[in-house]
Amino acid sequence: ERQMGRSLAKLLVDLGVDSAALWRDHRDTTFANMFMLAAVRWEIPRQAALTGLAWSWADNQITAAVKLVPLGQTSAQRLSVRFAKLLQQVVIQAGDLSDDELAGALPGALIASARHETQYSRLFRS
Repeated sequence: ERQMGRSLAKLLVDLGVDSAALWRDHRDTTFANMFMLAAVRWEIPRQAALTGLAWSWADNQITAAVKLVPLGQTSAQRLSVRFAKLLQQVVIQAGDLSDDELAGALPGALIASARHETQYSRLFRS
């Protein structure tokens, strides 16, 4: 998330989003905040920006699954189609939540990450 955020910040600077320069080397830079910086800068409507961010996250997860699970290309396409059908409604529902209703918990992912936190992998950098 941070590596992708810094990479996106560099790209945004190259595309003329000068305010992204402050984030290129900042340790708290994330993909999500750079994505939204671009959306604000380019005046992309809120709903479209959130939908784009959700799609990019899902597409990244499906791509990783193709490489890791293994999940075949046809199955990946089926997942993409199913997700696309749900995406708009999920983004609308999420937008209607109050701040107190927003949360996330991925204890299994956190435990798995802790077990190999120092392992270097090119999988998500290529």
